[in-house]
Amino acid sequence: MNCAPRALVTRPAHDAAQWVRDLAAQGVVAQALPLIGIRSVAAPVLAQALQQARAAAPGYRALMFVSGNAVTHFFEPNVALALTGQAPAAINTRAWAPGPGTVQALLAAGMPAARIDAPPASSAQFDSEALWPVVAPQLKAGDCVLIVRGASAPAAPGGSGREWLAARLAEAGVQVDFVAAYERCAPALDASALALARQGAQDGSLWLLSSSEALAHLAQALPGQDWQRARALATHPRIAQAARATGFGQVHECRPALADVAASIKSLHAR
Repeated sequence: MNCAPRALVTRPAHDAAQWVRDLAAQGVVAQALPLIGIRSVAAPVLAQALQQARAAAPGYRALMFVSGNAVTHFFEPNVALALTGQAPAAINTRAWAPGPGTVQALLAAGMPAARIDAPPASSAQFDSEALWPVVAPQLKAGDCVLIVRGASAPAAPGGSGREWLAARLAEAGVQVDFVAAYERCAPALDASALALARQGAQDGSLWLLSSSEALAHLAQALPGQDWQRARALATHPRIAQAARATGFGQVHECRPALADVAASIKSLHAR
């Protein structure tokens, strides 16, 4: 076995590259194997809806961004927000983030920290359930919240995801609108990526899983693959359940924070 723990990072390419660097700084040998592709919305109806949502952003009580990718594609440079003077710093609307990665993306986009709401760093999970107790007290009936999310290809208007949060908002008398800021799709895995995936199914590598959709893409890319010897580290119970359903022989769970992920990888490597 290698003298250093090894992990396969399955996040979208940009995020995976950052995680590989961050894990390396923690003494973890990691390799990027992106299992989700991210691209701008292509359908004219989706692009038009996104432009309209950008222009209407100041009228919402809050904008909820499901991920850093949602932030990046909503606040793209040289779009309507900048042209109308509605850059992030000029919007008085609250910005909601489910976790630290999204918070960092909002800060990088120019959103003032004082207007960002997110779960505490000590939260067991970074998700809608952890965000809700933070933001619920600021709401009143009649408020409007925009959920900025992704759409799975083939994309549907408004995108998909965060239905639990939308239900809680509706119960509080809050109007919920949705917009798709980007599209998620299956990645185009080349021969070397497929070879790495097959190897990772057999050699004891630890798959770092942060999305059930990534697992679905993996199963599609390698139909019939035996995953009984594969090991997974999932950052959410629902993802762990999906990994078990896919057939992973060992599935472990941990908090999604970098320090916890790195510590879990090292611990599992030592076994």
